[in-house]
Parts: sequence; structure tokens; C-alpha cells
Amino acid sequence: MRVPATIPLLLTLATGSVVAQEADPAAGKQLVTNNCTECHGTDIYTREERRVTTRPGLTKQVRRCEQALGLTWFDEDVENAAEFLNRSYYHFGK
Repeated sequence: MRVPATIPLLLTLATGSVVAQEADPAAGKQLVTNNCTECHGTDIYTREERRVTTRPGLTKQVRRCEQALGLTWFDEDVENAAEFLNRSYYHFGK
């Protein structure tokens, strides 16, 4: 009997043994420096009336900005930038 190649993958996913990659804030810093703070500095992250109020909201905002600028970031790039911003300015936790 032959086992389809997808069965081991499904079993791995079902058991939760696939580990999500941690965000890389150093890579995020480079992305933010090269694409974000170049135009608006860091004032937008430190203003009192922030529009972003949660960690998931920060990821959504980074994605909106990335799309508005016509960048072609991967999902991990968005997460890296959001994690850098969170650690540096927002401090939302996980």
C-alpha cells in the first residue's frame, strides 16, 4: 500500500509540530528605515493620538502602508517590520 505524499504533511500539521518562524526585528528595522522613516520620521510612532492600538492592528497597518507604497513584501517582511516597531515604539506584547 502506498501512502500519498500529503499524508505525512497533514499528520505533522495536525500534531502541531510545525514551528512558526519568529519575527526578525533586525530585518524589520532595515525595512522600516529604508521605506518608512525616510518619509515621515519616527514622530508617527510616538504621537499621543495613535491610530494603532493593538499588536494585530500594527501588523494590519504595516500591511496597508506596504501596499500603499507599492512594495512587494512577503508576509514575513510585514511581520519583521511590525515586530521592530512594536519592540521599539508600541510595546503591545505578543
